[in-house]
Amino acid sequence: MLKAKIYVKLKASVLDPQGKAVTNSLHNLGFTDVLETRISKYIEMNFTSDDREKVSQEVEYICNSLLANPNTEVYQYEIVPLEQNLEN
Repeated sequence: MLKAKIYVKLKASVLDPQGKAVTNSLHNLGFTDVLETRISKYIEMNFTSDDREKVSQEVEYICNSLLANPNTEVYQYEIVPLEQNLEN
């Protein structure tokens, strides 16, 4: 089984009002060394398949059709083995 770790973030040219609000709050809390904050999304998907190529194609399609807006966002991902929970 495989896991996809997907990162979706705004393009550098797109304003991030949520990130700006976080930066302002951090400055108000005394963290004045914070230059900029950008808010992104991290998504994990578990797959029953062990076929990396198939999973990669599915993740590409999912990102392009649902998870990332191509006008304002970019994405990257990695496919890793799914760690099994070992409960005794």
